[in-house]
Formats: sequence, C-alpha cells, structure tokens
Amino acid sequence: MTDPKPARTIGRCWPVLRDWLLFLLGLAGLMWLVARGADGLGYNWQWYRVPAFLVTSEGGPGPLILGLLITLKLFALSGLGALAAGVVTALLRLSGSTAGRWLAQIYLESVRNTPLLIQLLFLYFVLAPALGMDALTSAVLGLSLFEGAYVSEILRAGIVSQDQGQWDAARSLGMSRLASYRLVILPQAVRRVMPPLASQSVSLVKDTSLASVIAISELTLRGSTIVSDTFLSFEIWFTVAALYWIVTTVLSGLAATLERRLAYPT
Repeated sequence: MTDPKPARTIGRCWPVLRDWLLFLLGLAGLMWLVARGADGLGYNWQWYRVPAFLVTSEGGPGPLILGLLITLKLFALSGLGALAAGVVTALLRLSGSTAGRWLAQIYLESVRNTPLLIQLLFLYFVLAPALGMDALTSAVLGLSLFEGAYVSEILRAGIVSQDQGQWDAARSLGMSRLASYRLVILPQAVRRVMPPLASQSVSLVKDTSLASVIAISELTLRGSTIVSDTFLSFEIWFTVAALYWIVTTVLSGLAATLERRLAYPT
C-alpha cells in the first residue's frame, strides 16, 4: 500500500504554490511589458549607476536615501499632527457645543473638498510669510490638517459605534465625560479603527511627495532632480517607487501586528 501522507501534503501545499506561480508569472509579464516599452523608445538601461544615488562611495547615504529620511520626517511629524487634529475635530463634532460642531464641520468641508496641492501652495505663499513659517513647517501643517480631516471621521465612526452601555457604565462609576473618553471609549474605539487608520497612514506617506512643490527636498524632489541631471528616467523613478513601497509595506505590517495585539492582548 502506498503512503497517503505525501499526497495529502502536496494537496495542502498546492494552493500556496499555485498562488506563488501566478504571482511570479504576473510579475514576469509586467517586467516584459516594461522592457518592451523601453525598447520601443530606444531606451538604454543603466541600472549600474543607481547604487551611487543610494550610497555614496564613502559609505554615506546618497541623495535618494537623504530624501527618504526627509520623507520619513514629514510622515512622523504630520502623522502626530493629523492624529491631534483628528481627535480634537472628532470630539468637537460629538460635543454639545453648536459653535464647536459648526467649526469642525467648516474645517472638514474646507479641507476635504479642496486639493492638497492647492492647500500647500496657499499655506506656503500666503500664510507662511505672514506667520514666519518655513517650508518644512508649512508642509507639516498642510499635511496634518489634510490628513486630520480624514482621521477625525475615522475616529468619530469608531466612537459612535460604541454601545450606549459603555457610556452608562462609565457614568455609573462617576467618571466625567473626558475621563469616559480617555479610559473607556477611545481605547475600545482604537481597536475598531486601526485598519482604516493604517490605510490613512499609508496615504500620508504617499501624500508627502506633494511637499516637493514648495521646495522640500524629500524623496520625490530628489528623484526629479537626479532624473533632470542624468536622464535616468526609468531607473530612478522605479527606485523611488520601490523605496515608497518598502516604507508603506513595513508600515502596513506594523499596523497589522498592532491590530492583532489589540484584538488579542497578551
């Protein structure tokens, strides 16, 4: 009699192998299309020149890595600002103050219904000279306000999804409204809104590229400058895209890990 175990093992592994084969075939097809398109343009690939823009000959960070560091700085500062703006706006929209609700609504409609690019240009060329802000501060403020509008709606949805019994339990313990938010409602809401918040943080990473329009030397502007100097269009832009992909993938993985820990605390 033949041992059925190898057959069962192959049967279990086949879906995974099939998915990987399909992925590799799709990737190979995409690379073939890109190569064919470049050949049609008569493009001369020069990938050997790309490492010099990542790491210098002395071993230091190249211009693309320096631009990536600026992008990460923009992301970190803007992320904190967006979270703060989102929390304040969500609480204002849920407050009993008519003026607070109107103020939050005006902010939301103004930010969500106008392009981020226009907002950055307005902040940098109109408000920054009057307030004495530099380009980095203008970019962080613009990104914080823009992303904060979406974060506020995500948080508000998480808050209103809480059962009324949670509020009643907090009130029965003598908690104030602020204490109820801080100790009861928000910790539970965060577990529910973690996936959309992670998605919004990925969008923030990509939105930092618009800071290049106000002369912030982040990753996109550095890549554009290198392309203008070297004409390595495909190589540099593919490398820039790969760096963004690495950052957003790591960020998504961290968010997924945090989501699992919040759902199943140890």
